[in-house]
Amino acid sequence: MIGWNELLIRLTLASLFGALIGLERERKDWSAGMRTHMMVCVGSCLIMVVSAYGFSDVLSADKVVLDPSRVAAQVVSGIGFIGAGTILFLKRGAVRGLTTAAGLWTVAAIGLATGGGLYFAAGSTTVIALIILWALQPLEQLLSKKFKQNTLRIVTGLSSNNKQLIDKLLNREDLIVQSFTFDKTNDEFIYQLKLEHMDSVRLDALLNDLKSDSGIKEVLWTQ
Repeated sequence: MIGWNELLIRLTLASLFGALIGLERERKDWSAGMRTHMMVCVGSCLIMVVSAYGFSDVLSADKVVLDPSRVAAQVVSGIGFIGAGTILFLKRGAVRGLTTAAGLWTVAAIGLATGGGLYFAAGSTTVIALIILWALQPLEQLLSKKFKQNTLRIVTGLSSNNKQLIDKLLNREDLIVQSFTFDKTNDEFIYQLKLEHMDSVRLDALLNDLKSDSGIKEVLWTQ
């Protein structure tokens, strides 16, 4: 059996590890903040302790064999329900919350490791997770900005000269088109272009050119 002191140490460390990662999410005002990460980590820790030591009285009986990993293994799949609740599906196929969901899954693993007495593994994973979530964020934003594609959405009326507009967009030397989609509704045409990163000078020239076209009803630029 595990002693009371050891049990308290494991639960306290699990709450601390969860709080450290949760604070980073709390800083960004996500729904799964510090308390959520603490609860997941402490709960996982307790499940691991129960899985490892909670059936010692049953195991003392003759011909009784239990797998101590079965209860703890359910945390890995069960945490997916909580993680799914943090994922938001926005318009135009945008998805937010994947990092928080992955963080909760990692926190659950940290709780299991702490409950199993693997303090160094749990502590090291906490530090690595914080580096990934916080320290590497500027690098991720830099790379994302460098390779991110911009979206140009143009809405025109049915009577506009759409062939001329398409030729003008696709044949511009200062416009590098990665993808082009076209849709038609009852009363308008919708063009959506994925473009390489454009500087402000080229962007202003493009938007001014589009504004001069009387057939264009709407222009939307997103980065």
